[in-house]
Amino acid sequence: MSDISTIYAKDKNFPKLLKEIHLPPQLLYVRGVLKAEEHCLAVVGTRKPTRYGIEATEKIIRELAKLSNLTIVSGLATGIDTATHLGALKNNLRTIAVLGTGVDSKTIFPPQNKNLAEKIIQAGGAVISEYPEGAPGLAHHFPERNRIISGLSLGTLIIEAKEKSGALITARLSLEQNREVFCLPGSIFSSNSFGPHLFIKKGAKLVTSAEDIVEELNLPNLLEIRKEKLEILLTKEEKFILDAISNEPLTVDEIKEKTQFSTSGILSTLSMLELKGLVKRGDNGQWIGL
Repeated sequence: MSDISTIYAKDKNFPKLLKEIHLPPQLLYVRGVLKAEEHCLAVVGTRKPTRYGIEATEKIIRELAKLSNLTIVSGLATGIDTATHLGALKNNLRTIAVLGTGVDSKTIFPPQNKNLAEKIIQAGGAVISEYPEGAPGLAHHFPERNRIISGLSLGTLIIEAKEKSGALITARLSLEQNREVFCLPGSIFSSNSFGPHLFIKKGAKLVTSAEDIVEELNLPNLLEIRKEKLEILLTKEEKFILDAISNEPLTVDEIKEKTQFSTSGILSTLSMLELKGLVKRGDNGQWIGL
């Protein structure tokens, strides 16, 4: 039995933002979960990124996970798209892959990202396309699908893009759809910086951290939503320690006195809470709840 569902533009679970664009798709083929309403950010870029581009992508998505509950949208291509989806999965952010092929496992392009597509679906995200099962990746499909990537999203972040990069099509479409465009600055000596610098000159928001994006989108409530979501997934030990430091910063010894947990258990639990963006260590050795 196929796990592909079909959602029409008239259906109540069709993404509302996507309905607003010029020439919205009349139907979507979906594997996974697609929601009518959610805050999305598109992240796209070159298929041949530098180490700087990969590290910047990982950094910004890691920070977004601490500051928001945004859903991350990209195109499942090699390079920045792959780093984007992997970063979202690693940091427990929902992610959506928009394809220029069918969504069935035999057709997904590039084929080396079939496993990534499965991981996205298993993590509660979605792999979607306006092309039916078995549809090949024809050249015109990819620029066409870019309007869906930007159309789902409140804004698009461009991370490294050469002069003729498809990411620049997504950025242009985002502007046409009256959405935000964010750009990571790069070296003036790198051809991968052409796209971001071009759009920065046109008025796109220059970003060096996730905070720049969250502030521009004016979505401060997303932090509280993120905390509520994570706290549901906490272990008893994590909740106990988080409660202990929620009112005042505490050292490991002070946490041990309050909880009666072992030092090794406390350190292990604090490490997990830090990864989830719920605590941080202060300069004086005290742990602080976020």
